Amino acid sequence: MLTTSATVDRATFEARTGWQLKPEGACKGEICVPLGDAGPDSDTVDLAAIADRLGMGLVHDDQVGMWALGPETLGGRALATAEAPNLTLPDLDGNEFELASLRGNKVLLVAWSPY
Repeated sequence: MLTTSATVDRATFEARTGWQLKPEGACKGEICVPLGDAGPDSDTVDLAAIADRLGMGLVHDDQVGMWALGPETLGGRALATAEAPNLTLPDLDGNEFELASLRGNKVLLVAWSPY
């Protein structure tokens, strides 16, 4: 989730993360995580407090004024699997390249965006 503030309204947090904020805590499907004092006491969510409880990474870029909230890591892992979806992108010569052609090999993906 990308935002320009370290606080967001409750509806935005729920819609963009899939977590529903209830009196018993943050819930997604069958999982509920007690939030204690990290839970919102109004319609505003403090991303730093809730990110810590849900194991979500939170980073801030002062230069562009953006916050990025990562996915939850309730099991202590950032990724559910180490298998990437198939991507088809042009190579440097303009030919299509499929990531799946490297299946079975270790691959390092480097991504960059100016925004």
